[in-house]
Amino acid sequence: MLRRRWDAISLSTKLVASLLVLLTIGIAGISFAIRQLVSNYLLEKVDTQIVQQAQLVVNNIDLINESFRDQTSAGMTDYYLQIRDTQAHILSTPLKPVLSGGVVSEPILPADGSMGGITFGEPFTTEARVFLGDSTTSRATLSAARSPWRVVAMKVLNEDGEFTNIAFIGLSLNDQLDTVSMLTRYCIMAGAAIILLGGVIGMLVVQGMLAPLKRIEKTAAKIAAGDLRQRIPAMPENTEIGSLSASLNSMLARIEQSFREQQETTDKMKQFVSDASHELRTPLAAIHGYAELYKMQRDMPGALERADESIAHIEASSSRMTVLVEDLLSLARLDEGRGIDITQQMHLTPIVSDAADDLHALDPERGVSCGTVTLDTSGGGPARLAYAEGPLPSITLNGDASRLRQVVTNIVGNIHRYTPEDSPVEVGLGTLTASIGPESLARMPATEQSFRHFLEAVEVGQSMQIGMNYAVIQIVDHGPGVPDDSRARIFERFYTADPSRARQKGGTGLGMAIVLSVVKAHRGFICASQTPGGGLTITVVLPIGPVEPQPRPGAQTDGSGRAPKPAKAAKAEKRSRRAKG
Repeated sequence: MLRRRWDAISLSTKLVASLLVLLTIGIAGISFAIRQLVSNYLLEKVDTQIVQQAQLVVNNIDLINESFRDQTSAGMTDYYLQIRDTQAHILSTPLKPVLSGGVVSEPILPADGSMGGITFGEPFTTEARVFLGDSTTSRATLSAARSPWRVVAMKVLNEDGEFTNIAFIGLSLNDQLDTVSMLTRYCIMAGAAIILLGGVIGMLVVQGMLAPLKRIEKTAAKIAAGDLRQRIPAMPENTEIGSLSASLNSMLARIEQSFREQQETTDKMKQFVSDASHELRTPLAAIHGYAELYKMQRDMPGALERADESIAHIEASSSRMTVLVEDLLSLARLDEGRGIDITQQMHLTPIVSDAADDLHALDPERGVSCGTVTLDTSGGGPARLAYAEGPLPSITLNGDASRLRQVVTNIVGNIHRYTPEDSPVEVGLGTLTASIGPESLARMPATEQSFRHFLEAVEVGQSMQIGMNYAVIQIVDHGPGVPDDSRARIFERFYTADPSRARQKGGTGLGMAIVLSVVKAHRGFICASQTPGGGLTITVVLPIGPVEPQPRPGAQTDGSGRAPKPAKAAKAEKRSRRAKG
């Protein structure tokens, strides 16, 4: 029950309450220690005074009695003196302090004839015995009279050094108790003021320290309301709250990205299901319609010829539906990471060469040339890929040969379906070194901006000979091309820039989506860009393996064994880092 109530209290209240409790305990401890220290000091001072003055008082008993014989007012002496014989029998009491109003206070000593176990020369504390006078006694006087006594027993020696008497000499502790009492009151008042002031300052400090947490709380409330763009204000990361803010912002960024990706995936899935239903409905409707037509016309003259025509349409629709279903199953397997093995060592050159031969066989009038792809940094502008006609270079990498053949086949098939038969095509293949890892490359979207970032990484990698070796396949056509706002979408499922034309050509709208999935499964990159002069260029990048930097013969080093970076390469590296950031 108490734990629940404690948990229900706010953090600021807990901190302030804890601070007040600690202040109270600390001040109480300090006050008690000071009180004990002062009390012991004053007591030691009284003991020293009694011991030092004891012999003097004993030696001047006659003089003291003579001086104060006729005085009964307060202030005659603060000492109490009692003389006993060697058997502890009381002989006289020469000195008795008399307070105002005739009040007499004397220490309670052992009974007559007894020492009560008292040690000579060792002071001891004893209670007071008070004798009231005839007049009215004030409370202050009565309190002073009731104060305890500090007494010491001393042996009185004669001139020959013989033990003749016992003297009990005492001094009231009233002044010492008053001092300690006043000090205690001052400590209590000062402690209360410190606790009060500490509570106010502590509340202000705690509120100031918890202000960032309040901001975090408000930001979390906005995020809980659905605004995932909110971020916690940044603070120095060497502090606890700053580190918490950085961690939370990083977590929020990942959550927002995951939520966005999930939303995009959900939207794509909805669109995919809708498009798939629509695409499957078309051939099914054709099959159903021609079947109904056949049944309606089977008893009419010429039914056999019409039946053959209906069966042909049914067969074509079922074939199209079969291709569509196979593509859907292929995409489903790729999405699940099945149906592909990228651990096989394969030769990429024959696949690209066969694709060029297939395109030439499909369109004999089309000019299809093969060559090498290299990086062109001349002209002072941004780096670009240059094509030089010639034999295809020999490239070996780890991948799934059948799936990569499907990639180039789908690209070539689109060229065959959607470009004029006499438009030329260049098929290029090359090896480039880029200062970017396959994981980062695979996460890049299939856009021209990502392609420019890759070229910047290639410029850095080839200048410094660091990073990864990549195989680059570039297939360039000079057909009608694709509009700027549609190029990035050609890899979406069921997307076609011209749906009516695609249906006439027999496309399903899944070919380029399969291409993208296969390339991403190989940790590669693909994009579509505009061909200079008109047309579409498809660039596929596939990782081969890491490259070790090799210093050029005679090149100077920067002291660490590495060659210094050229100015242009350093600039390209900065652009690449900004792009990746």
